[in-house]
Amino acid sequence: MIEIQEVKDKLLQNSVNLTQEFKRLFHGRGGLYPNFKFLTIDSIDTIISIAFYKQCEEYIEEQLLKMIKEFILISRHTSIILQRRYLSDNKMEIISGTIPDDLYVIENGIKIKLNLFSNQNNGYFPDMKKGREYIKSISKDKNVLNLFSYTCAFSLYASKGKALSVTNIDMAKNALTTGRTNHHINNISTSNIKFWPHNILKSFGKIRKNGPYDVIIIDPPSFQKGSFEASKDYNKIIKKLDDISSKECIVLACLNSPDLDIDFIINIFKNEAKNFIYERRLENIREFECINESKSLKNLIFYKKI
Repeated sequence: MIEIQEVKDKLLQNSVNLTQEFKRLFHGRGGLYPNFKFLTIDSIDTIISIAFYKQCEEYIEEQLLKMIKEFILISRHTSIILQRRYLSDNKMEIISGTIPDDLYVIENGIKIKLNLFSNQNNGYFPDMKKGREYIKSISKDKNVLNLFSYTCAFSLYASKGKALSVTNIDMAKNALTTGRTNHHINNISTSNIKFWPHNILKSFGKIRKNGPYDVIIIDPPSFQKGSFEASKDYNKIIKKLDDISSKECIVLACLNSPDLDIDFIINIFKNEAKNFIYERRLENIREFECINESKSLKNLIFYKKI
């Protein structure tokens, strides 16, 4: 029970003044808790969402779930869900309470639709919050290109930041459909927003013709079999930047691979986009603290200077 106590202590610490807004309550994957590298716990309004990334010993699982069931009696939460990410189907289990069919997460007052019972990603990447906030801060009167847009959370922030236009590009039509829904549930007009299902690696002609862009977001998967592998495909995107960017373009280049550090991206820009200057790396959210920052999320800002 001593081991479980450190998880409980962190839950209590991070649960002070919780609201409807999403918050990570326990981040074992950062390596700060060696006994719980397999575990994350999130607060989604009144739902506690648990993820196991590896199978743990049965008694540990029993003690964890027992502790969390006791925890919700003194917190704002009414339901507990569990996803075993180490299983091939990744199916979500309802441990306690009920889950609404039409569920969304709230971040800075912005709603993002969730699909918790998909065996794929649920539609929301919480560690990217700082990146989205940055895009909102620089989007006013800008033409924004959102590459690998997924469910278009960056587009929501760019729109809230009064972007002139936003072009969302992703191979997955279903993700873009959810992205359009995300705009509608936030009462954001899509008259100046495009949702293009497109394979970026096969053709840039359509993207180039729609440019130039003042803000470009590059947020690819680290590895997606058959579509994108950061270690060999990231440079293919960077090579195209001069052709599609405005004279004072700002690029947010993102990477969430633990095996590639910031120099991987910086060196690609030096070799393939020499007109772009590295400015800085955005700070990550405190709740996603990692014992080795080189392995954590990398959000790098580059600006064009000719």
